[in-house]
Amino acid sequence: MTQKTTKRKTTSRAPSNDMGVKLRNFLLILVPKSKWGRIFAVSLYGTIIAVLLFSFTLSQWYRVSHSSEPLTIGATFVPGYARYFELDPKETMQAMIDDLGIKRFRLVSYWKDYEKEPDQYDFTDLDWQFDMVEAAGGEVSLAMGLRQPRWPECHGPEWAMQKPVAEWTEDLKEFMGVVVDRYKNRAVLTEYQLENEFFLSVFGECPDFSRDRLIDEYNYLENADSSRPIIISRSNNAVGFPLGDPRPDKFALTVYKRVWDKTLTKRYFEYPFPAWFYGFLAGGGEILTGKELFVHELQTEAWLPDAIRDQGFDMTNASIEELYKSMDPERLASRIQYAVDTGMRTIDVWGVEWWYQMKEKRNAPELWDTAKRELQSYR
Repeated sequence: MTQKTTKRKTTSRAPSNDMGVKLRNFLLILVPKSKWGRIFAVSLYGTIIAVLLFSFTLSQWYRVSHSSEPLTIGATFVPGYARYFELDPKETMQAMIDDLGIKRFRLVSYWKDYEKEPDQYDFTDLDWQFDMVEAAGGEVSLAMGLRQPRWPECHGPEWAMQKPVAEWTEDLKEFMGVVVDRYKNRAVLTEYQLENEFFLSVFGECPDFSRDRLIDEYNYLENADSSRPIIISRSNNAVGFPLGDPRPDKFALTVYKRVWDKTLTKRYFEYPFPAWFYGFLAGGGEILTGKELFVHELQTEAWLPDAIRDQGFDMTNASIEELYKSMDPERLASRIQYAVDTGMRTIDVWGVEWWYQMKEKRNAPELWDTAKRELQSYR
């Protein structure tokens, strides 16, 4: 007896399109099933896409229209911050000039440092900074007012800040007038920056955020020296344009990309904004106000978490591993490129004193060497 064998007919099944399934499921989440829900969703998404396309196009227009202008990369310099790192301020500034080739400096005129007692002025520190920049053939953007770069942001002397706002405001204007009279004949002084990020009330230790005070100071400074532009700066990620008073000659912008989120995630957070977002702010601001916008403070310095500071560490002694989590040589190079990609043609970097301390005190010259290479490449 012969046993009959049968072969099972096999059919090949095409592999499922996993990407298609995932996309379909994703769209089902985004688009409601109801008719009016779908209409609303499509309208909403279409509006978002249109806004993004418009913003991107505006940023590219801005970038192209300014591409023929010279690119200037400068730096903020604070002698007190160099001393915080146990560096010689003059040596640090000279290294910035000679080794990095920096010629543009944003300098500070802290009220608490130059009028420690009423009507007693000592501008020795600021004088030699002006002299060094002048000898290098550079230029100075001079911060003015109560709120100036670096913590605690507002730098008023104790003798003045104990007074009511109306009284110390007059003292402050008197001090500003003394500063202007001392340096307005120096050709190296090209502009003033008034009240750094004045309305950023969530950061710093400042007593007053009155727009009327800012307007009053602006008018006072303009009358004291009408020959130089006045800059007012804004914080980095706000969507909008500065249309209120006062209306300065230029607007400035701070750009911070990587910070420590102490509220929700308790980890380092990178703002997701592409470079063209800031080009959009610059282009839109130029159309609406006719004023230039530039990067007055580009984050090129580490940002330490509060938890690390609570353990007794700071920028001078925190581990290099921790510091590099927010700003390492590779991120430094990409951050400078990021600023250039915004299309803005003046960029002031932030934290050069820290780079120099890493090089001179901690045997970690990588940040300094990276900055030197990158800055040379843009000359």
